[in-house]
Amino acid sequence: MTTTDVLDKAPAATTARGRRRSATLLAGCTLTGLIALLALVSLVWLPYATDDTSGGRLTGPGDGHLLGTDKLGRDLFTQLMTGSRIAVEAGFGSVLIAALIGVTLGVLAAFAQGWLDDTLAAFLDILIAFPTLLLAMLVVAARSATLGSAVLAIGLAQSAVVARLVRILVKRVLAQDYVTAARTSGTSWPRTVAGHVLPNIWPTLVVNLALQFGLAVLAEAGLSYLGLGAPPPNASWGRMLQEAQATFTTAPAGALAPGILLVLLVVGVNLIADGLRDTLDPATRQRRS
Repeated sequence: MTTTDVLDKAPAATTARGRRRSATLLAGCTLTGLIALLALVSLVWLPYATDDTSGGRLTGPGDGHLLGTDKLGRDLFTQLMTGSRIAVEAGFGSVLIAALIGVTLGVLAAFAQGWLDDTLAAFLDILIAFPTLLLAMLVVAARSATLGSAVLAIGLAQSAVVARLVRILVKRVLAQDYVTAARTSGTSWPRTVAGHVLPNIWPTLVVNLALQFGLAVLAEAGLSYLGLGAPPPNASWGRMLQEAQATFTTAPAGALAPGILLVLLVVGVNLIADGLRDTLDPATRQRRS
């Protein structure tokens, strides 16, 4: 094989990898977008009221019920739509809390020196080691078993992960010569953060927040399964799974439907994160080129 052949094949290989990255991102956006659309529609329209039990117990698809009813006579499709809204709200709410707290703590920890830096790093490690479920129980005990309590607990737990990542990324940027020169010339640290730090860490941060979104959705489903999430008549997917486990053999749709949607949403978000990593992260692009 000549050098010319190798050079001719290189653009083709790069194009093929670019198409795979685009396909990954497109597949993730499609899966996530469909569930997000279902959540948006649920805000303005539902087939039945969430507390409507007039459908009869465990009826199959048909007779005005697209997927049938549960053991209380509630429409399953209505519950799935409501559950999609709760899942999206839990994901966005938790990620927002994690981003606000985590970025702030991470930047402050990165600028800290000496014993303060070590103390903040140890504090973040302790928070990361703290079980999310136990933290949720503490928050619920202090407040009540609501979606807001679950979102707050998940966001607080994820903020430590985001803060540690931001601390590492910011320290890496602060070690660059151009940042050192800017700080030596008298540039204030807020301007350093806004002008040099955040523009360089946001690609990796966005990918991590996308992953945290999927983890937040799973965490909310787990808390709702244990009765620590949105209370009835709000139909979280986790609560639907818990209620349907006793009737799985006779009416499997009650467990399969929320389980499938939960998997699709998490897979979709992870595909988006993978696609964003390939698109935004220069280091990843160079390794895969």
